Amino acid sequence: MPIDLSRGRPPETTLPVVRPQVPLALDEQTRNCFLVTARCGCFMQAARRLNLKPVALRKRLAALEARLGYGLFVNRNNNPVLSQQGERLLMALQACEPAAPLAPPREEGVRVRLAVAEPLLQDLLGRNLINFVRQHAGMRLDVATLDGRQGAQPDADIALWLGDLRPETSAPDAGAPEALATLDYLPHIAKRYAREANRPNSLSDLQDYMLVQWQGQLDIVALAPWQALLQSRRAGVTQIQDYEMYCQLIKCSASVGLLPHYAGHLDRGLLALPGLFAEPMRRRVWLAVNAERETDPLVQVMVAAIRAAFEERREWFRPL
Repeated sequence: MPIDLSRGRPPETTLPVVRPQVPLALDEQTRNCFLVTARCGCFMQAARRLNLKPVALRKRLAALEARLGYGLFVNRNNNPVLSQQGERLLMALQACEPAAPLAPPREEGVRVRLAVAEPLLQDLLGRNLINFVRQHAGMRLDVATLDGRQGAQPDADIALWLGDLRPETSAPDAGAPEALATLDYLPHIAKRYAREANRPNSLSDLQDYMLVQWQGQLDIVALAPWQALLQSRRAGVTQIQDYEMYCQLIKCSASVGLLPHYAGHLDRGLLALPGLFAEPMRRRVWLAVNAERETDPLVQVMVAAIRAAFEERREWFRPL
């Protein structure tokens, strides 16, 4: 006798296909929040792209889901993935406006031009710049690095440079220069090559060491004692243009090079060599902002970040 396999099964039913309709009152920002989150698959990155806080983005998406009556995203490995209804809404939006590009975030087109001395960027501002970029993914940021000889740049919105102790002349459109810090420059060597007990105590003690020179410090009057030492040598001098490699040579090649006195705070493996020169070698950090851009919100945020970077390290510098 054949067995009726259908016995005990519920009758087959055809589930209705849910076709989300685009709300008539879907405003542009809400539409962008949904589209950017769907594309990025990450609330944090979508919030950066839209120049919103992640909490604000999530609230806006939750309000949209409440209006629609269904969820748009599901959590998969801590990342938002479109639900079936979310995919249908995405297709509905694309069908309604197939050729309409994503409306840019509110800061799109805003361009900030920063000119900064390379040692300051490498030593002091790197973390702050990374945070700024993370929080403003939709803007355009142009960063130009300066060597130790260049001053304020005429085409920069914000300029941060190394100069003399006296007030310096800014570019024509820049505001009055503001002094942020005074730096003492001292010869440095890696501690593993010269412990404090046998560190060089005079210029004659340096005869056994290679001296390394960053070309960005050439012909700077404030560093004249160091320059005179280099010029007195016929050998045992390395000149290099790249600042990062210059620092590596000091740390890894038993070479002696000139660094700001805060270098020991950045790397405890470095040993300063004070007392080698009778005259101090000092420079000052200057900040100038383009007068036409100083009220721009993004320029103000970056300037505040620069000032904060120096303020939180105030004990590293000499009093102004």
